[in-house]
Amino acid sequence: MPLLPVSDPSGTDVELYYEEAGTGKPVVLIHGWPLSGRSWEGQVPALVAAGHRVITYDRRGFGKSSQPWNGYDYDTFAADLNTLLETLDLTDVTLVGFSMGGGELARYVSRYGQDRIAKLVFASAVPPYLYKASDNPDGGVDDDLAAWFHDGITGDRPKFLKEFLTMFFTAGSPSLINKPKVSDEQLAYNLAIAESASPKGTLDCTVAFATTDFRDDLTKITVPTLVIHGDSDAIVPFEVSGKRTHEAIAGSELVVIEGAPHGLTVSHRDEWNEHVLAFLAK
Repeated sequence: MPLLPVSDPSGTDVELYYEEAGTGKPVVLIHGWPLSGRSWEGQVPALVAAGHRVITYDRRGFGKSSQPWNGYDYDTFAADLNTLLETLDLTDVTLVGFSMGGGELARYVSRYGQDRIAKLVFASAVPPYLYKASDNPDGGVDDDLAAWFHDGITGDRPKFLKEFLTMFFTAGSPSLINKPKVSDEQLAYNLAIAESASPKGTLDCTVAFATTDFRDDLTKITVPTLVIHGDSDAIVPFEVSGKRTHEAIAGSELVVIEGAPHGLTVSHRDEWNEHVLAFLAK
């Protein structure tokens, strides 16, 4: 089992689980909350077939990685990513960050530079800044929404995760008309992945992705960048995130997938793969 030791702020021994397949220019896929590297199973075969070495890993607290009590902040997440890139000696690499994973991209570049990086892909990603504050009135997370996350996770966590993942795969708000764009089995599969994560990490990560300000981090990005988002994302709305990230990164490309929910890597897998592979081939 490929486990990568990483440093931890508390001194606890932490290991990250990772998998790799294929050969060629490397692509590192960084998953969203509250899932794991298994969420990329619709992308790995297409990337390998296109001639890429593909690396997925489970963020600390999720999947098969260690589940420490602390360390769920973006400085630590970026340090974990840096250890992965250095240990595997990856260069000319494309980083793909989905949802919460987009934060790792921004913070990594800000802290460690772009020497190893060829391209970036922000997919339904949380930057530039989700929290609605006096200096960020366009944010998408207010105190009521933060309380919804906290109360749901600390209360009936499985019930909350099912509700969240239903929204995750639904274009627009769930209703009698709007249903998840995936099968019941796919929803149950993702729920099982989410339920296996650290309850503490699941909670702490909501604070990290909701309140971390990536606006300054984005100004450090100069490599070719793709921003890809669904126009019906009810979790991380395009206007709050993808649109603003595209505007913040000079020369970035933007792809908006019509009718796609937050979980578009599953619901709109083939269309998503086509756009990302085209970007990588440039």
